[in-house]
Amino acid sequence: MIGTVIGLITLLGTIVLGVGGYLFARDFVRRKLRFVDAVRSPLAPIAAGVLAFLVLWPLSWLPIISVTPAVVFAFGCAFGTASGVKALRRYDAGSRQLLP
Repeated sequence: MIGTVIGLITLLGTIVLGVGGYLFARDFVRRKLRFVDAVRSPLAPIAAGVLAFLVLWPLSWLPIISVTPAVVFAFGCAFGTASGVKALRRYDAGSRQLLP
């Protein structure tokens, strides 16, 4: 019974980390990195994911936490960065039109 509850809490925490990483990265790219040209590189999501994994990896040394939350957080950050860059491209394409 206790093991099931701990497993469920771990699963919920992993999901929250993944979604939180996605939302944080997307918002950070859209707000803070909109004028940085390097974020438009195809390697930017990969770099963001690797950096996020390296930041959260020391938590996997704790006895109750595995490497899975760090990997899910890294994927969330990578996909959030890609989504933020895509939103920036959509915004740039719409703002280049001449108005009457």
